[in-house]
Amino acid sequence: MKKRHGKRYREAAKLVAAGGTGGDQLHDPVEAIKLLKQAPKAKFDETVEVAIRLGIDPKQADQQVRGTVALPAGTGKKVRLLVFAKGEKAKEAEAAGADMVGADEFVEKIQSGWTDFDVAVATPDMMSTVGKLGRILGPRGLMPNPKSGTVTFDLNKAVKEFKAGKIEYRTEKAGLIHAPIGKVSFSEDQLLANFTSLIEAVSRAKPAASKGPFLMSITLSTTHGPGIKIDPARAQELLKTAT
Repeated sequence: MKKRHGKRYREAAKLVAAGGTGGDQLHDPVEAIKLLKQAPKAKFDETVEVAIRLGIDPKQADQQVRGTVALPAGTGKKVRLLVFAKGEKAKEAEAAGADMVGADEFVEKIQSGWTDFDVAVATPDMMSTVGKLGRILGPRGLMPNPKSGTVTFDLNKAVKEFKAGKIEYRTEKAGLIHAPIGKVSFSEDQLLANFTSLIEAVSRAKPAASKGPFLMSITLSTTHGPGIKIDPARAQELLKTAT
Protein backbone atom coordinates (compact mmCIF):
# COMPACT_ATOMS: atom_id res chain seq x y z
CA MET A 1 0.00 0.00 0.00
CA LYS A 2 1.33 3.43 -0.97
CA LYS A 3 2.17 5.56 2.03
CA ARG A 4 0.02 8.69 2.34
CA HIS A 5 1.76 11.73 3.75
CA GLY A 6 0.05 14.35 5.89
CA LYS A 7 -1.00 17.81 4.71
CA ARG A 8 2.05 19.55 6.20
CA TYR A 9 4.45 17.16 4.46
CA ARG A 10 2.64 17.60 1.12
CA GLU A 11 2.82 21.38 1.42
CA ALA A 12 6.52 21.20 2.20
CA ALA A 13 7.08 18.85 -0.74
CA LYS A 14 5.32 21.31 -3.08
CA LEU A 15 7.61 24.08 -1.85
CA VAL A 16 10.68 21.95 -2.60
CA ALA A 17 9.30 20.80 -5.98
CA ALA A 18 8.74 24.43 -7.00
CA GLY A 19 12.49 24.72 -7.42
CA GLY A 20 12.68 21.89 -9.98
CA THR A 21 10.80 19.01 -11.53
CA GLY A 22 9.63 16.73 -8.75
CA GLY A 23 12.05 18.32 -6.33
CA ASP A 24 15.00 16.77 -8.21
CA GLN A 25 16.84 20.06 -8.63
CA LEU A 26 20.19 20.27 -6.88
CA HIS A 27 20.35 23.30 -4.62
CA ASP A 28 23.08 25.48 -3.25
CA PRO A 29 23.41 24.83 0.53
CA VAL A 30 22.20 28.35 1.34
CA GLU A 31 19.12 27.92 -0.89
CA ALA A 32 18.38 24.51 0.62
CA ILE A 33 18.43 25.89 4.16
CA LYS A 34 16.15 28.77 3.12
CA LEU A 35 13.66 26.27 1.65
CA LEU A 36 13.79 24.17 4.79
CA LYS A 37 13.09 27.22 6.97
CA GLN A 38 10.16 28.28 4.76
CA ALA A 39 8.40 24.90 4.97
CA PRO A 40 5.34 24.49 7.25
CA LYS A 41 6.40 23.80 10.83
CA ALA A 42 5.48 20.81 12.95
CA LYS A 43 4.06 21.11 16.47
CA PHE A 44 7.51 20.38 17.90
CA ASP A 45 11.01 21.62 17.16
CA GLU A 46 12.12 19.12 14.53
CA THR A 47 15.72 18.00 14.15
CA VAL A 48 17.48 19.04 10.94
CA GLU A 49 19.40 16.13 9.46
CA VAL A 50 21.93 15.63 6.69
CA ALA A 51 22.30 12.40 4.71
CA ILE A 52 25.53 12.01 2.73
CA ARG A 53 26.14 9.18 0.26
CA LEU A 54 29.87 8.56 -0.10
CA GLY A 55 31.89 7.17 -2.99
CA ILE A 56 33.21 4.23 -1.00
CA ASP A 57 32.86 0.47 -0.89
CA PRO A 58 31.28 0.02 2.55
CA LYS A 59 32.26 -3.66 2.53
CA GLN A 60 35.94 -2.75 2.70
CA ALA A 61 37.37 -2.11 6.18
CA ASP A 62 39.88 0.44 4.85
CA GLN A 63 37.08 2.55 3.38
CA GLN A 64 35.05 3.05 6.53
CA VAL A 65 34.53 6.68 7.50
CA ARG A 66 34.14 7.61 11.16
CA GLY A 67 34.95 10.64 13.24
CA THR A 68 33.64 13.52 15.30
CA VAL A 69 32.92 17.16 14.61
CA ALA A 70 32.15 20.06 16.92
CA LEU A 71 29.07 21.89 15.62
CA PRO A 72 29.57 25.64 16.17
CA ALA A 73 25.91 26.21 17.08
CA GLY A 74 25.48 22.95 18.96
CA THR A 75 22.75 20.40 18.29
CA GLY A 76 19.90 22.04 20.13
CA LYS A 77 19.46 18.84 22.07
CA LYS A 78 20.29 18.09 25.69
CA VAL A 79 22.90 15.33 25.55
CA ARG A 80 22.60 12.58 28.15
CA LEU A 81 26.20 11.63 28.80
CA LEU A 82 27.33 8.45 30.54
CA VAL A 83 30.94 8.11 31.67
CA PHE A 84 32.58 4.85 32.70
CA ALA A 85 35.26 5.79 35.22
CA LYS A 86 36.48 5.16 38.74
CA GLY A 87 38.18 7.11 41.53
CA GLU A 88 39.53 10.55 40.72
CA LYS A 89 38.51 10.23 37.07
CA ALA A 90 34.91 9.68 38.12
CA LYS A 91 35.09 12.89 40.16
CA GLU A 92 36.58 14.71 37.16
CA ALA A 93 33.70 13.56 34.94
CA GLU A 94 31.10 14.66 37.48
CA ALA A 95 32.73 18.07 37.85
CA ALA A 96 32.78 18.50 34.07
CA GLY A 97 29.02 17.96 33.87
CA ALA A 98 28.49 14.28 33.01
CA ASP A 99 24.92 13.14 33.67
CA MET A 100 25.86 9.66 34.87
CA VAL A 101 29.20 8.36 36.11
CA GLY A 102 30.01 4.85 37.28
CA ALA A 103 31.50 1.50 36.40
CA ASP A 104 30.25 -2.03 37.00
CA GLU A 105 26.78 -0.91 38.07
CA PHE A 106 26.15 0.67 34.66
CA VAL A 107 27.59 -2.33 32.82
CA GLU A 108 25.06 -4.55 34.61
CA LYS A 109 22.26 -2.08 33.98
CA ILE A 110 22.99 -2.00 30.23
CA GLN A 111 23.22 -5.79 30.10
CA SER A 112 19.69 -5.78 31.54
CA GLY A 113 18.44 -3.70 28.60
CA TRP A 114 18.93 -0.08 29.71
CA THR A 115 20.32 2.36 27.11
CA ASP A 116 18.81 5.68 28.21
CA PHE A 117 21.77 7.87 27.17
CA ASP A 118 23.08 9.55 24.01
CA VAL A 119 26.87 9.32 24.39
CA ALA A 120 29.09 6.98 26.37
CA VAL A 121 32.65 7.91 27.29
CA ALA A 122 35.13 5.63 29.04
CA THR A 123 38.65 5.86 30.40
CA PRO A 124 41.06 3.40 28.72
CA ASP A 125 41.43 1.32 31.89
CA MET A 126 37.67 0.69 31.88
CA MET A 127 37.54 -0.79 28.37
CA SER A 128 38.22 -4.35 29.50
CA THR A 129 34.93 -4.11 31.40
CA VAL A 130 33.02 -1.95 28.91
CA GLY A 131 34.09 -4.29 26.09
CA LYS A 132 31.48 -6.77 27.32
CA LEU A 133 28.83 -4.39 26.02
CA GLY A 134 29.98 -4.40 22.40
CA ARG A 135 27.07 -6.46 21.08
CA ILE A 136 24.57 -4.16 22.78
CA LEU A 137 26.13 -0.73 22.26
CA GLY A 138 27.87 -1.34 18.92
CA PRO A 139 24.73 -1.62 16.74
CA ARG A 140 23.31 1.49 18.44
CA GLY A 141 26.44 3.55 17.78
CA LEU A 142 26.99 4.01 21.53
CA MET A 143 30.15 1.96 22.06
CA PRO A 144 33.12 4.05 23.29
CA ASN A 145 35.85 4.20 20.66
CA PRO A 146 39.25 5.96 20.58
CA LYS A 147 38.59 7.16 16.99
CA SER A 148 35.54 9.09 18.13
CA GLY A 149 37.25 10.59 21.17
CA THR A 150 35.07 8.62 23.57
CA VAL A 151 37.90 6.57 25.05
CA THR A 152 40.15 9.03 26.86
CA PHE A 153 41.65 10.00 30.20
CA ASP A 154 40.92 13.67 29.47
CA LEU A 155 37.34 13.47 30.71
CA ASN A 156 37.06 17.18 31.42
CA LYS A 157 37.62 17.98 27.73
CA ALA A 158 35.52 15.10 26.38
CA VAL A 159 32.49 15.78 28.56
CA LYS A 160 32.48 19.51 27.85
CA GLU A 161 32.90 19.01 24.09
CA PHE A 162 30.04 16.51 23.76
CA LYS A 163 27.83 18.64 25.97
CA ALA A 164 28.59 21.68 23.79
CA GLY A 165 27.57 20.00 20.53
CA LYS A 166 30.28 17.60 19.41
CA ILE A 167 28.75 14.74 17.43
CA GLU A 168 30.00 11.46 16.04
CA TYR A 169 29.42 10.46 12.42
CA ARG A 170 30.00 7.07 10.84
CA THR A 171 29.16 5.24 7.63
CA GLU A 172 26.28 2.78 7.61
CA LYS A 173 26.11 -0.42 5.56
CA ALA A 174 25.03 1.35 2.36
CA GLY A 175 27.86 3.89 2.52
CA LEU A 176 25.61 6.59 3.98
CA ILE A 177 26.23 9.01 6.81
CA HIS A 178 23.25 10.43 8.71
CA ALA A 179 23.94 13.28 11.12
CA PRO A 180 21.94 15.96 12.94
CA ILE A 181 22.99 19.60 12.43
CA GLY A 182 20.53 21.36 14.71
CA LYS A 183 16.86 22.22 15.06
CA VAL A 184 14.33 23.94 12.80
CA SER A 185 14.27 26.82 15.29
CA PHE A 186 17.96 27.54 14.55
CA SER A 187 18.70 30.55 12.36
CA GLU A 188 19.82 30.07 8.76
CA ASP A 189 23.34 31.17 9.72
CA GLN A 190 23.51 28.63 12.55
CA LEU A 191 22.36 25.76 10.33
CA LEU A 192 24.78 26.80 7.58
CA ALA A 193 27.70 26.95 10.02
CA ASN A 194 26.88 23.49 11.35
CA PHE A 195 26.36 22.09 7.84
CA THR A 196 29.71 23.50 6.69
CA SER A 197 31.54 22.03 9.69
CA LEU A 198 30.05 18.59 9.06
CA ILE A 199 30.87 18.57 5.33
CA GLU A 200 34.40 19.78 6.03
CA ALA A 201 34.99 17.05 8.62
CA VAL A 202 33.62 14.29 6.40
CA SER A 203 35.63 15.52 3.40
CA ARG A 204 38.84 15.45 5.46
CA ALA A 205 38.05 11.89 6.50
CA LYS A 206 38.15 10.55 2.93
CA PRO A 207 39.97 7.17 2.99
CA ALA A 208 43.07 6.83 0.82
CA ALA A 209 41.52 3.72 -0.74
CA SER A 210 38.50 5.67 -1.98
CA LYS A 211 38.97 6.71 -5.61
CA GLY A 212 36.96 9.17 -7.66
CA PRO A 213 34.23 11.51 -6.36
CA PHE A 214 33.74 11.22 -2.60
CA LEU A 215 30.62 13.24 -1.84
CA MET A 216 28.15 11.53 -4.17
CA SER A 217 24.92 13.07 -2.89
CA ILE A 218 23.78 15.26 0.00
CA THR A 219 20.21 15.57 1.24
CA LEU A 220 18.88 17.98 3.86
CA SER A 221 15.65 17.23 5.72
CA THR A 222 13.73 17.64 8.95
CA THR A 223 12.42 14.81 11.15
CA HIS A 224 9.14 14.50 9.22
CA GLY A 225 9.85 16.64 6.17
CA PRO A 226 10.80 15.88 2.56
CA GLY A 227 14.42 15.73 1.47
CA ILE A 228 16.05 18.73 -0.22
CA LYS A 229 18.88 17.74 -2.51
CA ILE A 230 22.12 19.71 -2.32
CA ASP A 231 24.68 19.93 -5.10
CA PRO A 232 27.89 18.31 -3.70
CA ALA A 233 30.04 20.58 -5.88
CA ARG A 234 28.40 23.69 -4.40
CA ALA A 235 28.85 22.26 -0.90
CA GLN A 236 32.56 21.92 -1.57
CA GLU A 237 32.70 25.48 -2.94
CA LEU A 238 31.21 26.56 0.38
CA LEU A 239 34.21 25.04 2.15
CA LYS A 240 36.58 27.16 0.09
CA THR A 241 34.84 30.39 1.10
CA ALA A 242 34.78 29.28 4.74
CA THR A 243 38.56 28.82 4.92
